[in-house]
Amino acid sequence: MNISQEVLRVVDEVLSLNGRSATFTRDTPLLGAIPELDSMAVVTLITTLEEQFGLVVDDDDIDGSTFATVGSLTDFVSSKLAT
Repeated sequence: MNISQEVLRVVDEVLSLNGRSATFTRDTPLLGAIPELDSMAVVTLITTLEEQFGLVVDDDDIDGSTFATVGSLTDFVSSKLAT
């Protein structure tokens, strides 16, 4: 499984980006740079990542840095899958 591609697929789907995420790289900023990523979307994104990857995200696991870039979000999902 390519975690980066799967994370981007989820981001695109949850935020209804209609394929815009295809141009995103690891360094693409998320939180504060994508208007669709508001607080409600963050909650939906977390829930969808839990469902899609079969992981559990505790409140203490996340902060703003988790959603800073595509790379930080991908690294977060990878670290949760490794535990």
